[in-house]
Amino acid sequence: MTSVTPPSSAELTVVHVTVDDPRVRPLLRELGDEYSSRYGIEAHAELARYPDEEFTAPYGGVLLLLLEHGEPIAGGAFRRYDEDTAELKRIWTHSAHRRRGLARRVVAELEREARARGYRRVHLTTGPRQPEARGLYLATGYTPLFDTEADPETIGPLPFEKHLSATPLGHAVVSSG
Repeated sequence: MTSVTPPSSAELTVVHVTVDDPRVRPLLRELGDEYSSRYGIEAHAELARYPDEEFTAPYGGVLLLLLEHGEPIAGGAFRRYDEDTAELKRIWTHSAHRRRGLARRVVAELEREARARGYRRVHLTTGPRQPEARGLYLATGYTPLFDTEADPETIGPLPFEKHLSATPLGHAVVSSG
């Protein structure tokens, strides 16, 4: 087994973008292809399910990309689910850059941003034919809202949630007084 060295923070840049940013195209193209290969051609329509503006700050959302040397290698988004809850969508790692911990980094950045915007909970669903995503969410502290012993194909979309702490783990609270 080959050991993979995680990229240093100095090599990676997080940028907030809109859906029409050309750097988002690889994310959408590869996600569409992935969904279609696992669920059939009609699954590609999932990417158009929500209006683009739902992933912008004025609507309570965000879309971010993780860039390495200026190139998009991972990304994800959230949209407002309700007053207290952000819904993660479109978590993606470029196929040439998988197994480097990038999806974990994207999820952490999205959680940090959601917390900064006042959300106290994160909700998401993933498809039953995406065991990698299921594993990611379980490994990053998400609670499955389904029977994990059941055949995922009998459940449909697999819902998860995570309650956000007021302070991110690993960050000290500094008081001025």
